[in-house]
Amino acid sequence: MNLDKVFGIHSTALSLRARRSEVLASNLANSDTPGYKARDFDVGAILKNESPAMRMVTTSARHIQPERGLVPPSQMLYREPMQASLDGNTVDPQLEYSNFASNTLEYQTSLRFLNGKIKGILLALKGQ
Repeated sequence: MNLDKVFGIHSTALSLRARRSEVLASNLANSDTPGYKARDFDVGAILKNESPAMRMVTTSARHIQPERGLVPPSQMLYREPMQASLDGNTVDPQLEYSNFASNTLEYQTSLRFLNGKIKGILLALKGQ
C-alpha cells in the first residue's frame, strides 16, 4: 500500500500550512518593527506544482531524499501594502489576523481528512 496515494496531497498541504502559520505569526510579531517587510506565500499555487510528474526522483536509497512541503524561495513573496507606513513596515495586522485564521481552518480541514483516512485504514486492518 502506497501511503502517498492514500493520503493524497493532504500530507504536503499540512506541512505547507504549518509553515505558513509560522510566516504569518512572524509578520504579526513584527508589526511594530520599523522597516519590516511582511512575507507570505500561496499554498494553492505550490500544491498545484506538487504533481507526481514534477517530483524529484532518486536513483539510490543512499541519496538524500527530497523534503516535501518546503516552500521554494521563489514562492516566498513580500506583501504589497495597501497603505504605506511612515516607518517602512508593510504589516497590516487585520489582514495578517484574517490570513492566520483562514490558514488555521484549512490546516484543521487537512488534519481531519488525514485522521479520517487513518481511521479507515485501521478499520480495514482490523477487518471491521
